[in-house]
Amino acid sequence: MASRNHGPTPASSLATPLLSDSITPTTHTRAANGHARGHDGHDDPCAAASVCDGGGDPFAFLSEDRRPPRPPGPSPADPFRNRTPALGGLYGWVRTLLLAPVAVVRLVLFGLSIAIGYAATWVALRGWTDSRERPREGAGPMPAWRRRLMWVTRLSARCILFSFGYHWITRKGRPAPRELAPIVVSNHVSYIDPIYFFYELFPTIVSSDSHDAIPFVGTIIRAMQVIYVDRFSPASRKSAVNEIKRKAAGNSFPRVLLFPEGTTTNGRFLISFQHGAFIPGYPVQPVVVRYPHVHFDQSWGNISLVALMFKMFTQFHNFMEVEYLPIVYPPEIKQENALHFAENTSFAMAHALNVLPTSYSYADSMIASRAEEAGKANCSSYMVEMAWVKEVSLS
Repeated sequence: MASRNHGPTPASSLATPLLSDSITPTTHTRAANGHARGHDGHDDPCAAASVCDGGGDPFAFLSEDRRPPRPPGPSPADPFRNRTPALGGLYGWVRTLLLAPVAVVRLVLFGLSIAIGYAATWVALRGWTDSRERPREGAGPMPAWRRRLMWVTRLSARCILFSFGYHWITRKGRPAPRELAPIVVSNHVSYIDPIYFFYELFPTIVSSDSHDAIPFVGTIIRAMQVIYVDRFSPASRKSAVNEIKRKAAGNSFPRVLLFPEGTTTNGRFLISFQHGAFIPGYPVQPVVVRYPHVHFDQSWGNISLVALMFKMFTQFHNFMEVEYLPIVYPPEIKQENALHFAENTSFAMAHALNVLPTSYSYADSMIASRAEEAGKANCSSYMVEMAWVKEVSLS
């Protein structure tokens, strides 16, 4: 099971997190190794026969409570491609022309919301930290009155969502108390995701170094006491994990929000999880975000930010669903490390989304981007599921 059957872990247990930093894959975690195993870690001959030998029902796992088997090699999928990058035929052009005046009004609302939110954030940071500088590592939590002032920015964020056509947002479940699940993880489909979570949770986020230089956005995320990370620097990643541990351990900080996929996808698959959210060993609450659509894929894939914003402004309404899942607890057996914790969480989210987890990673999206820049056709064919390649090379 992705979540434990026992009751919530007492808050006092958060003081002794799982500190196993070893994430070396073991040979029993993938069906690709030739064996299917149940959750108790023992070989399941029936599952092994159906998955590996071709006997029995190959879809038996769908009716059982176990991880779906992964294929023994790369899968023919593209989790990064936006399916509707063009306007979408006659209907798209007619809709765009009809909503052009509405798009202007929405653009004005967007600009006003950004300006008001930025001004409120500047006031909230003034005298506490320099809004032009990054927060210091080891800094204390934002004072309560400054957090209350940030409600102006949070409401501005909701107005931004409204301007993009998210007039109502369907929410299932509810956030767990921060004392029980100090870390929240979510799939990442669009730039809309962090705007929603900023409004809903006002969490501390883990963000790329490059986001600090974005006008307005850089200042606002500093008020969230952002944890910066350079994904290409081992020292930066280690420092980020230490900051996640520190802020998750103290109830005076807000929740820590991470997008463990490390990049946006089209929502049709889950790609491999990075382990920064799972190494500290605290309970995690998974959240899944969906964007149901017919004519307009809202994912931020092979489409520019300006084009995606324009298409959002020229929709009658954009649908968004957010579902809070049950808490996933770290493994009780210390030999099971962050890799198992991440896989359990990924399985829970994939089950809720009704999608398959894959071994694609941020590296695959970079490969596809380089292929597109080089003018190659069918760029997705150059992706090789780098997380799977890495695992095979280590086994």
